[in-house]
Amino acid sequence: MNREEFISLCDKKEKLIRTEAELSQDKMAYALGISKKTLVEIEKGRRTLGWTGSIALCSIFSESEVLQATFGGYPDEVIKSLAFEQKEVVYHQTMGGNIWWRDLDTDNGYKIQQNIISNHYRILDDKDRRICSSFDYEEMKMRLKGMQKERDENHEK
Repeated sequence: MNREEFISLCDKKEKLIRTEAELSQDKMAYALGISKKTLVEIEKGRRTLGWTGSIALCSIFSESEVLQATFGGYPDEVIKSLAFEQKEVVYHQTMGGNIWWRDLDTDNGYKIQQNIISNHYRILDDKDRRICSSFDYEEMKMRLKGMQKERDENHEK
């Protein structure tokens, strides 16, 4: 997934999210910081929320079942993966992937998981805290190998 695909999904799901939240177009437009006219255009497929509007939608409505089903859990991890490509982000402890994730690789407590909906990857430590996430599986495998090497070097000292 890239930013354009993320924005497209948000555009397509906005009306469902608004309906789920039982909001009028006026109230949804106000919540997103856009005009009602712009919201109507988005719902008709003539305009887009854009990156900032999509983030606002996901942040404000992060508890939405529609959003969680679309992104395989809370959308913040997808947003961070797209916003901070190739950079370290501090993540909080997870539930270990009981619902939206499948384990791909494990090593000494670290594991690479893939989200079954959005298909992005993450590495969790032995306490189920996210180390990093990305849409690039090869990058995740290299990161895991790097953590293994670092751990082995620390044990030799």
